[in-house]
Amino acid sequence: MTAAGPDSDRARMTTFALPPDSDATSPPEKRGVPRDGVRLMEVRGSVVSHHLFRDLPDLLTAGDLLVINTSATVAAALTARGSDGADAPLHVSAVLDDGDWVVEPRLPGSTGPDLRHRRGDVLHLPDGVRATLVDTYPRQGGSSARLWRARLVPEPALLAYLTAHGRPIEYSYLDGHYGLAARQTVYATRPGSAEMPSAGRPFTAELLVRLLSAGVTVAPILLHCGVSSPELAEPPSPERFEVPPDTARLVRSATRAGRRVVAVGTTVVRALESAVGEDGRIRAACGWTDLVLSPRRPARVVTGLVTGLHPPQASHLLLLEGVAGLELVSRAYDAAVAERYLWHEFGDSMLFLP
Repeated sequence: MTAAGPDSDRARMTTFALPPDSDATSPPEKRGVPRDGVRLMEVRGSVVSHHLFRDLPDLLTAGDLLVINTSATVAAALTARGSDGADAPLHVSAVLDDGDWVVEPRLPGSTGPDLRHRRGDVLHLPDGVRATLVDTYPRQGGSSARLWRARLVPEPALLAYLTAHGRPIEYSYLDGHYGLAARQTVYATRPGSAEMPSAGRPFTAELLVRLLSAGVTVAPILLHCGVSSPELAEPPSPERFEVPPDTARLVRSATRAGRRVVAVGTTVVRALESAVGEDGRIRAACGWTDLVLSPRRPARVVTGLVTGLHPPQASHLLLLEGVAGLELVSRAYDAAVAERYLWHEFGDSMLFLP
């Protein structure tokens, strides 16, 4: 299923209302909580229980395969100027194979995407770079869109340019500005994500050692996260991914042996499932994926999931349902609301297991 598909599933999507003060407005360390001290809800079958994230080795089993995303977050927010000379916030989602950038023009104050732009609009970026909006992304009818393909002149090297002129993407629920170090997982190695693959943030080096000592195998994939749509609840756009041969082999081995394949985050689910062929067999793969999982296209190799908490109507909820089913996801979110779990990238976590 491609990015247009989930609309037909939304009538049955998990629904809930966020209570006041449910946003994690700062990193847990600022709240006096260590990375692995955030809460962790375990949903095993029909049973819901509550733990801390550092309890994860006690909740998994020797032989489980835990798959992580090693993408590192980049400083993907820039301040551009429009044709009128006014500041125009800009989020950089990805760089395409031909050198064009995928960008999201924003309204001032991170209050939402700026949908007023049209093809041919020019944004003036730092250091004399001009970005011309050449087409909507992915290409669609009409001119108004959240994401645009932008052509830059002169064409800068993305990572060096963002390092020099960018800052981390932030949304209005945060109570301050937090640096790039707060937005990295401890195993991040390859820069490229516009937003943090946040499900892995609670891991620490010590916790990974404890997992390995408990007989849990840890394997990497890569998926560079694009810019999400917290205001419009759109499905994710195409993203660059890589499933290495060794990880594909470990997934096949675990599947044959009846062991669990536990993905750390929806990015890992998307990458692994994008590498599954029509025969149901996973193989090494790389490129761009526009796969969107849902109950209509459920997971084929992923059987467990570590995840953060997603806002109402987010397309990520459909992916969760594609792994765990509508009933269990709805039950988990009802429990999270009742127990006052915290949402967003610096919030609490869930673990879905069969």
